Amino acid sequence: MLSTLRPPYGHATPLFLSLLRRAGAVARLMMCSLLVLMLATLAGKFSEAQAAGSSAGKHRSAATGAKGRKRTVRKKASADKPARTARSRRALRRPAAAAAVAGTAATAATAATATPASAPASGKPELLARCGFTEASRRHIFSRGVYVLDEQTGTPLFERNADTVAPIASVTKLMTAIVWLDQKQLAMGNRLEVTEDDLDTLKFTHSRLGVGASLSRADMLHIALMSSENRAAAALSRDYPGGRPAFIAAMNARAQALGMSHTHFENATGLSPENVSTPRELAALVQAANRYQLIRNDSLDKQKMINIGRGQLQYINSNRLIRYGQVNASVQKTGFINESGHNMVLRMLVHDRRPVIVTMLGSGSADGSRLDGVRIAKWLNCSLN
Repeated sequence: MLSTLRPPYGHATPLFLSLLRRAGAVARLMMCSLLVLMLATLAGKFSEAQAAGSSAGKHRSAATGAKGRKRTVRKKASADKPARTARSRRALRRPAAAAAVAGTAATAATAATATPASAPASGKPELLARCGFTEASRRHIFSRGVYVLDEQTGTPLFERNADTVAPIASVTKLMTAIVWLDQKQLAMGNRLEVTEDDLDTLKFTHSRLGVGASLSRADMLHIALMSSENRAAAALSRDYPGGRPAFIAAMNARAQALGMSHTHFENATGLSPENVSTPRELAALVQAANRYQLIRNDSLDKQKMINIGRGQLQYINSNRLIRYGQVNASVQKTGFINESGHNMVLRMLVHDRRPVIVTMLGSGSADGSRLDGVRIAKWLNCSLN
């Protein structure tokens, strides 16, 4: 009896269950679609945010690289306007500032071109304080009379008692050489013998050239200039056409021709204190002597072996500045007697090319005269081009 019972709704229950199942599948499908849509939306927003952040980072990097600092992004137009105005004002000021700087640089360049370190505004050379040419340094010059002349421009660079007449001692031998070479009548290779007439009877100085020593005239001139050999100079003046009086007259005539109005010679050796001149006038003598190749060579030679007929003698340069290569010169001469003190004249070659005449009279010692030459050479090498 139970097996024959039927449900009250017949076939309605399976149909309802089928519809319910279909509705659940549709709902699930819609939910999945909604979920996928939401995920896609979120993914898109995330990608946009990431792209925007990357772009902003690139802009910040470019700004930092160009200016060396980070810039603040202005968000409001009202805040950006004053900034643009300030930048405009700065931009307007920059050309004027650049022009002013350029003008200053041009002025400085023009001044540097017009006024080099070795010359004042007048264009004449001068000794510079930064090169040691100071009042204190000048007080350390030992020579009583000094004259320094830039031969290139004719500009006196330093003077001390330049017009004071004083004995010049063996500086005389430059004039002796000039007068001897000017006569051009006696062969330089012929030998000349030292005689009693060549001995010093004024100062009674000693010489290694004994009476009877025989030298070529060229060697006589060489050791008279290089080593200030008195008997050699005396022998040359005696051997002159007309004798020694004619030679002395020719020396004084040549001094007058050179404009040396305060210069006078009594003998060819310089042993007489009556052989006088001034530092300024000796500059003219140095310039004249420099025109003779033989005087230049002989006065600058450091040493020479001389054949005196009965043996040989070694001679050295009496100027230690030349002997030890402390200065570069084209002609030089030293001199000493008690009345004159130690004297030196030079035609220095500054930087091996620029001639400057230096005459120094009356140092109390040979070292003082040498140190004066070194000090003046330093002034010149630093101050002149």
